[in-house]
Amino acid sequence: MHTLVAPEQHIDTKLLEKAAEIDVFTGFSNGHSGRVASLSAAIAAAIHLVPDDIDLLKQAALLRDIGELRMNRDYIRAARILTAEERLDLRRHSVIGEQEAAKLDVSRAVQLVIRWNHEWWNGSGYPDGLAREEIPLKSRILRVADAYGALRSIRPFRAAYPEVSAKKYLIEWAGIEFDPMVVKIFMALPASADPFNV
Repeated sequence: MHTLVAPEQHIDTKLLEKAAEIDVFTGFSNGHSGRVASLSAAIAAAIHLVPDDIDLLKQAALLRDIGELRMNRDYIRAARILTAEERLDLRRHSVIGEQEAAKLDVSRAVQLVIRWNHEWWNGSGYPDGLAREEIPLKSRILRVADAYGALRSIRPFRAAYPEVSAKKYLIEWAGIEFDPMVVKIFMALPASADPFNV
């Protein structure tokens, strides 16, 4: 009979290895997914999510782009803006990510955070067009942390946004893409809680 500790340690190691693989494939710097997970956890703690929910959110943050890895499309790291056809194809990665996460034996809650982390507050996101509080809170938190992390990082088609510009973007899109409450909590975090502020 297994203890409770060993499987959790095994899953954590698998997730960290998979997150590193995802970072390499998507062209982010080493440890990027870990920084998104840390920022997600900081926002969640400020909202007073319970520790178990914060752990689930961190797992989802590490695996959020596993669908892109599975799709294995050349355009994901292209040094240009994606075409409309490519953007439509890429939208599949949330559902594929949910399926791939299931293969890693993470909880159903983690799978659903991955599925819904590209839903928009105004209902124009994907894959299910959820809006406002229909989107689970953990997915809304991850949407903010993931977007901020992407903005603060060098991408093949643009330079990294300075901190001020990235935060301005979140404020401008609060109530459209992002949950305004989550953005407000994020903006109130101390500088030490921002793993991209280096």
